[in-house]
Amino acid sequence: MQDLATYRAHVNEATEFLREKVGGDARIGLILGTGLGKLAEEIEAATIIHYGDIPHFPISTVESHHGRLLSGKLGGVPVLAMQGRFHLYEGYDGRQITFPVRVMKQLGVETLLVSNAAGGMNPLFRRGDLMLLTDHINLQGVNPLTGPNADEWGPRFPDMSEPYDRGLRDIAEQAALNRAIRLQQGVYLAVEGPNLETRAEYRFLRTIGADAVGMSTVPEVIVGNHMGMRCMAISVITDECFPDSLEPVSMEDVLAAAAEAEPSLTAIMRAVVEEIGK
Repeated sequence: MQDLATYRAHVNEATEFLREKVGGDARIGLILGTGLGKLAEEIEAATIIHYGDIPHFPISTVESHHGRLLSGKLGGVPVLAMQGRFHLYEGYDGRQITFPVRVMKQLGVETLLVSNAAGGMNPLFRRGDLMLLTDHINLQGVNPLTGPNADEWGPRFPDMSEPYDRGLRDIAEQAALNRAIRLQQGVYLAVEGPNLETRAEYRFLRTIGADAVGMSTVPEVIVGNHMGMRCMAISVITDECFPDSLEPVSMEDVLAAAAEAEPSLTAIMRAVVEEIGK
């Protein structure tokens, strides 16, 4: 792991690079994980910057993640959008995964909206459902705040009693209701991956209180809270993880389920952005 001084210098360098390219008007940041790729097409007059062109930015290695930063307007509201994210299973550490969140905050972003793909363990969930995160459990074995704390970024011991902002969740609920979209709610559990879980693991994870399981989001939300950002996240339930009727799942299955849910997820996220931007 890099020392804090070097890491902070790299964040500052990336921030200044992007400030020259995209300015600092955006107050809303989006992490467009699985299920939100189409939303990028609705961002108007977008400036597109590939991650590889940004100093010290990680590179997406997952095929379904484009690896681009978009700056433009969604529904008339300035946004910064990450089209693709990073994961521990790619070999990155907690600081690298959350590097873009630090940069977005320093560019003026105050609200972070996140999407992901997850396996549904709640028996009421079905493939293709959307789940609004109400809380999370971190079983990744990593915390992005480990090591010396940068006091100018946030407190040494940040409170996590409400990691997913209640006000933002209310907006998302109303947006789904207005559009007759079924929006489940529940607890997201993050593991390292990249393998999917065994039957015994699904039973265990469900027993300890999780409704869905995935391999992302939690590090970004921890850092978002650390830096005083309002956070909201929605999962696409891409497979049904019921131990007694478990079926093999391929990446093609996951992407197909995400594609089916994409219009509904896009509609909710766009409505949230528009409401915040009023």
